Amino acid sequence: MAKLRGLVLVGVLGAVLFTASPALAEPMRPAAVSVTVAHAGAALVPAQTTANPGPVLDPAQTDKANTEKTKNKLIAGLVAAVLLAIVIWGRRIRAKKAKSS
Repeated sequence: MAKLRGLVLVGVLGAVLFTASPALAEPMRPAAVSVTVAHAGAALVPAQTTANPGPVLDPAQTDKANTEKTKNKLIAGLVAAVLLAIVIWGRRIRAKKAKSS
């Protein structure tokens, strides 16, 4: 029974690692920077600079990409479940043969 728990644990951990969000691997972007400029005889006025805006995303392309990603995750999950079922079934068969011998 301990081996079965170990296999299930490995399967769950593998599924979690396999379906990890790509946002975790994405580097962070720097925040906007505030710069203070001083001139002789002038008051200090903070000059605001903003980071360049990101790319413009098309909602249709985003939805298509999300559906493809979801489909791929479902297929991978189904394959993992089938493989786990095969392993459990094989271990049951092996245990029955060992018990009868």
